[in-house]
Amino acid sequence: MPQDLFRDVFVRARVARTRRSSLVILSIATHALIVIVLIVVPLVATDVLPLPPRAVEFIIVRPALPPVPEPPRVRPSRPHPATSDAVSAAAPPAPTVAPDRIGDESPATASSDARGSGGPPVIGEITGIGSGEIGHVEPPPPPPPVAPIRMHRGIREPRKIVDSVPAYPAPARAARIQGTVIIEATIDVRGNVEAARVLRPLPFLDQAALDAVKQWKYTPALLSGVPVPVIMTVTVTFSLQQQ
Repeated sequence: MPQDLFRDVFVRARVARTRRSSLVILSIATHALIVIVLIVVPLVATDVLPLPPRAVEFIIVRPALPPVPEPPRVRPSRPHPATSDAVSAAAPPAPTVAPDRIGDESPATASSDARGSGGPPVIGEITGIGSGEIGHVEPPPPPPPVAPIRMHRGIREPRKIVDSVPAYPAPARAARIQGTVIIEATIDVRGNVEAARVLRPLPFLDQAALDAVKQWKYTPALLSGVPVPVIMTVTVTFSLQQQ
């Protein structure tokens, strides 16, 4: 029983096979005919396809170029008779016979000829320049003064090379006043004390300390190797034991 049920599935009829084979053969023949018509017929045909009218006009008909007008010719201008007469009158006529000798020229004629021919000017004839001013060069202006700067770590501190001991004032000695006077000194680029003022005073001792500091001499302070004016603090000590 089961064998009869699946017999139709696995066993195909001869009629179906024959019909399918005929359809395949017919399809192949149709495709072959189409290929022959598309390839062989154009090769065999001898007629030439007509060209489009626009393509024919583009190839055969050429547009004519417009004529280019000839450029105008410049005619040479004729010299005015009055101008030509003035030029001929200004220029002296060329000599036709060689002179026997060369004549001497006066200084006025030589100077006028030098000015007219573009030669070097005569010294003293130019307005505003005299013979003594030629070759004189003005010295350059002095550099502007540099403002003193306060001492800091980047400046090489000046060193005292000339000292002056202050005189002990008699009123201060009689009053037995001693101690240290603090002074702010301005030292210029040559090492001289340019100015000084008292920061911490002592009775009867301020002026003596200022007089002594102004006589001191220092080496110049250096900033990157260049002398500069500086402001620094100095001290002057007074002691009753000093003579």
